[in-house]
Amino acid sequence: MWGELAPMKRFFDPRSLPSRMILSTIFVVVITALTVGLPAIWVVRGQLMLQAWEQLQRAQTTVQALYEARQIELSNLATLIAQRPTLQDLLIQENRAALQEYLSTLRVGAAVDHLLLCDPDRRPIGSSGSALPADLCRGETIPALYRLPGGNFPGLLLTATHPLIVDGRRLGLVVIANDIDQEFIDEMRLETGIEQTLLMDGLAVASSFSADPGQLASLVREDLEPFAFGETPLRSFQLDGQPYYAIRFPLSQPGLEVELAEGAGGIAAAQGSLVQSLVVGMLVSALLGILLGVLLSRQISQPLVQLARAASGFSQGDLSTPVAVETELREETLVAQALENARVNLRDTLTDLQREKAWIDQLLEAIVEGIMTLDSQKRITFFSHGAERITGWGREEVLQRSCDEVFRVAGSETPFSQFLPAPGMKSKLAVELADGHWASLSFSGARLSPSEAGEAAIALVFRDVSSEEIVHNMLGQFTANIAHEFRTPLSAVAASAEMLKDQAPVLTIGELQELTHSIHLGILSLQTLVDNLLEGASIEAGHFRISPRSCSLETIIGEAVTTMQPLLDKYEQNLVVSLPESIPPVFADPRRTLQVLVNLLSNASKYGPAEAEIALCAGVSADRVRVEVSDRGAGIPPEQRRDLFRRFVYPQAAPEHGKVGIGLGLSVVKAVVEAHGGQTGVEDRPGGGSTFWFTLPIAGST
Repeated sequence: MWGELAPMKRFFDPRSLPSRMILSTIFVVVITALTVGLPAIWVVRGQLMLQAWEQLQRAQTTVQALYEARQIELSNLATLIAQRPTLQDLLIQENRAALQEYLSTLRVGAAVDHLLLCDPDRRPIGSSGSALPADLCRGETIPALYRLPGGNFPGLLLTATHPLIVDGRRLGLVVIANDIDQEFIDEMRLETGIEQTLLMDGLAVASSFSADPGQLASLVREDLEPFAFGETPLRSFQLDGQPYYAIRFPLSQPGLEVELAEGAGGIAAAQGSLVQSLVVGMLVSALLGILLGVLLSRQISQPLVQLARAASGFSQGDLSTPVAVETELREETLVAQALENARVNLRDTLTDLQREKAWIDQLLEAIVEGIMTLDSQKRITFFSHGAERITGWGREEVLQRSCDEVFRVAGSETPFSQFLPAPGMKSKLAVELADGHWASLSFSGARLSPSEAGEAAIALVFRDVSSEEIVHNMLGQFTANIAHEFRTPLSAVAASAEMLKDQAPVLTIGELQELTHSIHLGILSLQTLVDNLLEGASIEAGHFRISPRSCSLETIIGEAVTTMQPLLDKYEQNLVVSLPESIPPVFADPRRTLQVLVNLLSNASKYGPAEAEIALCAGVSADRVRVEVSDRGAGIPPEQRRDLFRRFVYPQAAPEHGKVGIGLGLSVVKAVVEAHGGQTGVEDRPGGGSTFWFTLPIAGST
């Protein structure tokens, strides 16, 4: 038995190339199918759910309108009954017998379920239909949807009243009512096409479903979080094995609700069909992949086995046997030729390497930078004099010790070996020296296996860059923040001053006042920037703070427009501001929000062509206000958008302007907006250009 299984085991050996090619093909097919199929299923399911949700939204509006229409119709009917001359004459004559008979005739003719007549003292004097409580004689104080006392089924009436007044004399009150029962709900179902259930205090009063009220009330309803209609969430439940989507909303009477439901069987069927198609496609693709993998592996594996044997001979020191491989694949022929050339070169260079070994040892000792080598267990096997000088550790103290014991990384519990740079790469780490002080060291990594190092696998060259790092960071942050923070207000002041200088003799008093006002605002902005220069530098240091409060976004936008107008006028750019009629107060820091708007408008002017339009608009959602600044520039390529809001990243300037910032404006925008709990982004503007947007929370929504 074991002998029979041995060939199969060799064929399906997971370490062999054929097996791995087959498994890789199957894996790629499955992953591709899942990557394409699962999102498709999710999107289709979401679209179907969205359609059901929108239909229920429309049905909710329709049902509410139908209830209001029924109420208006009933109110008009009550008015007509109260104006009947015969009814008024019978009341004046106090003919109770004839009055009762006439009330029955009126009720049948008006097609109402109940008719009640009350005297001026609000006492019942006649009725037709089922007995109604005397409480209905309260007239205008009773609700349109009236709950009968005692909880009798159906227990709910749609009522309307109208006073009986003849020649200024109040004769009484007409009260008419219709039962809101199963027949009423069935009529509503026919008018809307949606299943409906009327609930009172959580219990079903009437329903277009055939299930009993107790079963409807006990159904488990699950909220579907992404879908909500105002305060009305979308729910799902199962009834008689059929899935439904439903929404529930209150009517005017406290405790009274209407639940609208639509069958979701089509969604489940569509999703099942997609899953079935995905599985079938995966199986067919997997079979084709297996066949292709078997064919390719046979052509590749045999020559590779021969190459492996030749390479094994190299590792054992056999550099005299030539490499001979028979293959039809050009790539494997090239590998064989390269391996043969390597054999010859290795044989020729082995002697040269031995001669150079002594010279390299002397060179390592003379290098000022620190050099150390690590074996496969990350133990230190070589430690140069430069390494001793930089770290303070003696060579005898560290040899054969783990590098994680000697070097500790500042601010991290992760071992030092996890931060080692890849070969040819560099990294900077803050490590603890022998005297307990911390230093910033720059490491470069390389693979190395010198003979005297035994199993040495890694070589590290490092130097102390603590002083350079400190000076570079301080100078970079200081210069970057000053250059950017002063750019916007200085641009506005310079533009106004230039216009004042060039056109002062021909400017009117109003224009002069406008320019001096713009200069004044720019100076105020500069004063604010000077006072908060260190605060601006703290954005990158993680100490940035804002002072949000309830404020008017329209006022902030107005200040931003006033500040930027001289610069826009200089380049003949037209700023179009489009705001809703009413914007609720936002919870924001006015000064920082103004800074965000000025930065975005400045960028729109900078990267947009002259005489172009710049649009500034705002929109209000449930708990956010979204502000957009759109330009007509060259746009932002998709590959640049991911890093666009980072420091020192900026799009290419418009050629006609020739203005390029230093890449801090958008990083400031992102820091300020995210400090408010908002978001930032960029989109393509229809017709060309870009739209930069950000959101701020509405006051009271957080």
